[in-house]
Amino acid sequence: MSNSTNEAIATVGLGAGGPEVGVQGLGCMGMSWGYGPTHDEAEARATLERALELGVTLFDTADVYGFGRNEEFISPFVRAHRDRITLATKFAIERDESDPFGNQRIRNDRPYIRQAIEGSLRRLAVDHVDLYYMHRRNPEVPLEESVGAMAELVAEGKVKHLGLSEVTAKELRAAHAVHPIAAVQSEWSLFSRDVEGGGANSVAATAAELGVALVPYSPLGRGFLTGSFVQAEQELSEGDFRRLQPRFTGDNAATNAALLEPIRKIAEARGATLAQIALAWVQQQAQVYGLAVVPIPGTRTRARIEQNTGATRIELSADELAALEPIAEQVAGARYADMSATSAGRE
Repeated sequence: MSNSTNEAIATVGLGAGGPEVGVQGLGCMGMSWGYGPTHDEAEARATLERALELGVTLFDTADVYGFGRNEEFISPFVRAHRDRITLATKFAIERDESDPFGNQRIRNDRPYIRQAIEGSLRRLAVDHVDLYYMHRRNPEVPLEESVGAMAELVAEGKVKHLGLSEVTAKELRAAHAVHPIAAVQSEWSLFSRDVEGGGANSVAATAAELGVALVPYSPLGRGFLTGSFVQAEQELSEGDFRRLQPRFTGDNAATNAALLEPIRKIAEARGATLAQIALAWVQQQAQVYGLAVVPIPGTRTRARIEQNTGATRIELSADELAALEPIAEQVAGARYADMSATSAGRE
């Protein structure tokens, strides 16, 4: 029993005035980039279709994923179901294709933003994007300039709604004052709870105050919370960027694997998977903070999308939540080797 079903998931508004989407979305990056080779492209495409059947309507990509190839990969699916889905993509990160996981440059300037949206529209073969995120913030570029340029794209009909990724509460307020922000995409999971920090000035609390949705990426800790890894460095293939992530390397991996025991106990008692319990915890933060929370776990298989959406029907008890509470404080290793481009790196 894995709490999977053919029943469509519930829906929620993505920010004030934003689109109505399923309470769980799908991160598409791993279908063509980032987690090693895509072994079965046909299965990945079938997963997109199955997700939509189950009520997943927010599909997330970015221009940097595979240097545009991820946008091209999902384009046929997007065009086939354009009226039924909410398409999200992102701009801001430039990398050298010869060193795909190496140093990155963050671009938030107006000319680049206009260049980026034209490239995404071309690769996706659509005339507009439903949700356009600033993928990372370059503090050297005035936020008003960047969000102003994004707002121009809304006025021109190329973008319907605006989003930000990995921003501080102060940056969210400043951006929202220029143009309404529908969603903030930040890492949020049992392993990563930076968005909760700062009391009333936390990103989560600020988003709730402003009526902005939170879209947690990596809600399964880049797969670690599924229980798939024991000796992560040996188990990850070449071309998998997690081989470079602190939480997957050295003694950190073994330490973090041991932290899954409370999740495993709850999963076993409920006849669920570890991933379902971890996702249920993220989704339940919507009640804690009083805002829309739409996690975007990534997967390449239909079986996993069925399990993941099953998590939307699990409500954890107070005792279960208490058992999960200490995990994040014990996690070994930073989220990224270089935290300078994240909200936590600027606060």
